[in-house]
Amino acid sequence: MTLYGTIFTRRQVRNFLTSPVPKDRLDHILACATEAEQLTGQHADFKLLPAAEVSANQGASHYLLGFCDNSPPAYANVGFVLQKVDLCVQSMGLGCGWFMNIKPKKESERFCIALAIGNTDVPMRKSLDEFKRIAVSEISGHDNPITQAVRLAPSSLNSQPWKLDFQNGKIIIHDAGRGIKRIILKNKLNKIDVGIAARHAVLALENEGNKVLSVTPVTDGKEFSIEISYS
Repeated sequence: MTLYGTIFTRRQVRNFLTSPVPKDRLDHILACATEAEQLTGQHADFKLLPAAEVSANQGASHYLLGFCDNSPPAYANVGFVLQKVDLCVQSMGLGCGWFMNIKPKKESERFCIALAIGNTDVPMRKSLDEFKRIAVSEISGHDNPITQAVRLAPSSLNSQPWKLDFQNGKIIIHDAGRGIKRIILKNKLNKIDVGIAARHAVLALENEGNKVLSVTPVTDGKEFSIEISYS
């Protein structure tokens, strides 16, 4: 299954099997992270660790950890890269889930967030009815493949903190956290979530035959957004 197609079937996995993931698959997953395009002006690092080297083990055999600077664009960048890995992992038939309580036992400086990766017997979604998401109209006035893909993006506490603004050759994804969840998540998690949404938007644009020219985080210290330019 393609990464774009996996958007419509992916699931947050919390239950993993004890069987190990083959090394060739682990190598492919790490390459997906290290070779993925990053947001303009940003650079994050990624490490794939066995369960024994992280705290608060969720039962997965391995964890992909993202490391970055302490800033909204840096957090969004980690979300942008790791969501590509999330989709890659699930397209391979493995389980994957986002977890904030996972931390490396060593070298924790600049640590941002982790993906749990392992074998699972949890099935992928079979229909859009299995997603609990806000209506398209709450995201954008345009109901199109890009909006539909962003609507299905995962987010912390399922907060779905995004609004889409379509312009000529450009899509702007705004951090638009809602209610009390915005207060709880605004410092880091909402920014990671907006990066995740940007990955879904990029994959949808490319699936529609567009060429993505740049994906750039923009902030004035108060508002935050990601601008995607395409032709």
